[in-house]
Amino acid sequence: MHLWISWLRSRGKLILTGFLWTLVYMVTCWLFGLPLPVSLYAFALCVFLGLILLGTDYWRYRKRYQEISRILGGFLQDPLFYEELPEPKDCIEEAYQKLLRQTGERMHDLEEDGVHRYADLADYYMAWAHQVKTPIASMRLKLGSQDSALCRDLEMDLIRIEQYVEMVMCYLRLDSESTDYLLKEYDLDGIVRQAVKQFAPQFIGKKLQLVYEPLSCTVLTDEKWLLFVIGQVLSNALKYTREGSITISLEEPKILCIRDTGIGIAPEDVPRVFEKGFTGFNGREDKKASGLGLYLCKRICGNLGHSIRLESVPGEGTAVRIGLAKKALEVE
Repeated sequence: MHLWISWLRSRGKLILTGFLWTLVYMVTCWLFGLPLPVSLYAFALCVFLGLILLGTDYWRYRKRYQEISRILGGFLQDPLFYEELPEPKDCIEEAYQKLLRQTGERMHDLEEDGVHRYADLADYYMAWAHQVKTPIASMRLKLGSQDSALCRDLEMDLIRIEQYVEMVMCYLRLDSESTDYLLKEYDLDGIVRQAVKQFAPQFIGKKLQLVYEPLSCTVLTDEKWLLFVIGQVLSNALKYTREGSITISLEEPKILCIRDTGIGIAPEDVPRVFEKGFTGFNGREDKKASGLGLYLCKRICGNLGHSIRLESVPGEGTAVRIGLAKKALEVE
């Protein structure tokens, strides 16, 4: 219907002109006294030929519109798709096609420039992250040779620094074309124990109880990326739990549940906790939250074929559930 109305508007003057010419012809025939049947016959013939011409014109108009719509659909995916544009019918179409080509070329150049800039920036930060790991390891060795309250506090700060570095590297790798996921059957206990060991000083420093039930199952996943997700969830649990415990258990079917007795999350913030950059009320109070941790967890779980959801009650705690059930047929 929209196309029909558009065609009528574009051909309105032509149709009106044809009608006026036919009317002039009829009046002329009447003034010269021609028989009425002859005049009506001529009128009907003009109308018939006019309808044929208009129908043919509408058919061509519709066909050309569909062809250009298909090309423009491809243009949104590839700015250089304009090369398939049909031959222009007049100077106006030629001018529009020239404008479209220039716009497409400009978009293509900007896209290429953006890709190169992002690649350079990603390479720089990736190199920086790898270089930072060296002094972190050196500081850890030096702190490990001494046992004092100050050294333990510094070691916890060092763990947080290392976690932020890992977050930067994960963020850069997430959209990289070179990101490789090695899906294999892994022992879930082994992955969880690595994460718990990493945060052991914080459990001891904050005097939090760890309730850990043996999981005794294997999951199809990527060890490195799942370890990052579990580490982020444990980090949040430790950050917002002042007293009580953190429980790690397995629910059916293969759902890893990490529950804490922390301050919880406001009900209005729960639906948005996985959004990029969203920190919520707790993040605004903390003033150090980046809003990237849970966003990265959601992205990684989606890439691995896992699910992640969060439930929380203010003042009682938060439970994060990671669904790890995955069909064995997906292994390549």
